[in-house]
Amino acid sequence: MPRAPIVVYPPDSSGGRRVRADGEAIGRARSEAELREFLRRAGVPDADDVDLADPALVEWRGGGPEVWE
Repeated sequence: MPRAPIVVYPPDSSGGRRVRADGEAIGRARSEAELREFLRRAGVPDADDVDLADPALVEWRGGGPEVWE
């Protein structure tokens, strides 16, 4: 199975999660809203409507979309 194009890494000590899209670092999100903004900036179509729980799109490491701290 191919890797998801978006990878969200475990929270760091400040609660931020590194985010990569198609192998490129796009930022450190501290909330779902920040993650969606990074996706929008990275050119993800309809970033506000993306199903963040879809494993074909987002690979969550160290907890899913509900873990930010």
